Amino acid sequence: MGKPTGFMEYRRELPADRAPLERICDWNEFHLQMSDDDLRKQGARCMDCGVPFCHSGLLISKMASGCPLSNLIPEWNDLIYRNRWRDALDRLLKTNNFPEFTGRVCPAPCEGSCTLSSIDPAVTIKNIEAAIIDRAFIEGWITPSLPNTRTGKKVAVIGSGPAGLAAAAQLNLAGHSVTVFERADLPGGLLMYGIPNMKLEKREVVLRRVKLMEDEGISFVCNSEVGSPAFPADRLKNEFNAAVIATGATTPRNLDIPGRDLDGVHFAMEFLTANTAALLKENSNFISAEGKNVLIIGGGDTGTDCVATAIRHGCRSVTQLEIMPRPPENRSTDNPWPEWPKILKTDYGQEEAEAKFGNDPRIYLTTATAFSGDGNGVLKAVNTVKVSWSKNEKGEYTPLPVQGSEEMLPADLVLIAMGFTGPDRPFVEALGVELGGNSNIKTVVNSYQTSIPGIFAAGDCRRGQSLVVWAIREGREAARECDRYLMGKSELP
Repeated sequence: MGKPTGFMEYRRELPADRAPLERICDWNEFHLQMSDDDLRKQGARCMDCGVPFCHSGLLISKMASGCPLSNLIPEWNDLIYRNRWRDALDRLLKTNNFPEFTGRVCPAPCEGSCTLSSIDPAVTIKNIEAAIIDRAFIEGWITPSLPNTRTGKKVAVIGSGPAGLAAAAQLNLAGHSVTVFERADLPGGLLMYGIPNMKLEKREVVLRRVKLMEDEGISFVCNSEVGSPAFPADRLKNEFNAAVIATGATTPRNLDIPGRDLDGVHFAMEFLTANTAALLKENSNFISAEGKNVLIIGGGDTGTDCVATAIRHGCRSVTQLEIMPRPPENRSTDNPWPEWPKILKTDYGQEEAEAKFGNDPRIYLTTATAFSGDGNGVLKAVNTVKVSWSKNEKGEYTPLPVQGSEEMLPADLVLIAMGFTGPDRPFVEALGVELGGNSNIKTVVNSYQTSIPGIFAAGDCRRGQSLVVWAIREGREAARECDRYLMGKSELP
């Protein structure tokens, strides 16, 4: 695929980002575009490797290895090298409904399992993917795709995040009449309110796709919370032939330590959601980090988004606590290719913190033990302690406090970004679907059907907190099972 000797002739290159000190002054996307010639060179680096692991979509050591959507990566890399952009788009859309999302926010497990990455830097798969779909919209190649016939079946999709949108798109393609219910005021779920605008533009990217889906015949009903008194769960059974639950894992993992109820301690999503809402509605009703010492507990993508958002507010300082050890610079011997590489990465938020404050905001092997107030119920500091990891009697690694490492860090705003534990319980209880031992919605083996016939589940509410690309895959597969339930068979991929 690509140029046979391309991986020896060209180095991995990514498009330049806007300078950190420039981009923290606004909320615009910060990635710039590469020239067509440079993109062709990057496509040429795709090796004729025989067995391309990049689109394997496997779970190895409980981590994604290769693209969960099984994108036809070598094919569209080759087509970009040959300057056949329209053909590359056709290959891309065979497996991915929303490459404009994954091309921006996916951590690219495909690149971690790229065969070239076993000896050299991986092919820039994610960047090429984004370039293909962005050009397609610019050229007008993306137009509404309507089904040839309608089946007369009505399907409800609850939740408009990546899993819900993917399920809706596929079910509509099969000819069913699809209505998507969203409890927020705008569709998009995690894509709209969970990911900051500078990482994924809302009006020009997310709402552009929603508008296209509306033109394809899909209905979106916002400010509608299924299971609430205004929308009893029985309506799903009475008004629709089937339903797909795609509400995500929205219950945040709490940190129940002394001082948790102090003014100034918030869940990360409270902070991020209100911030995006304020941008879209141009009001000031959000949690501001301006002039504050911000401490973020959690080292994942959500924590990084909090770092970048706090900096744009004009925070006085930002610190990010990470209970895990600092990752190595290169793969360790127990993390071989094609596993997801557990190596040190400096994401956009940390890069901006370094530019603004002169240091990486992350402090490793550290956890919070208490929040301290000023005597009037307002947060003023966080008590922390270093930890060491050792095996307990069950052979499981657990963090233990290091005696004498206690420290008090000044903090006016704490953001808890420790992940999520499952879907909202009130909704699940109102619907009456069975939960598994992991607090997620339980589905029939080899099917996405819940304990209630005709009701399916997909995405984080079923598999637990995961990646956008996994959510899209689950939405597509749940749609196929729902279509099979309705029609007795399915031709959906």
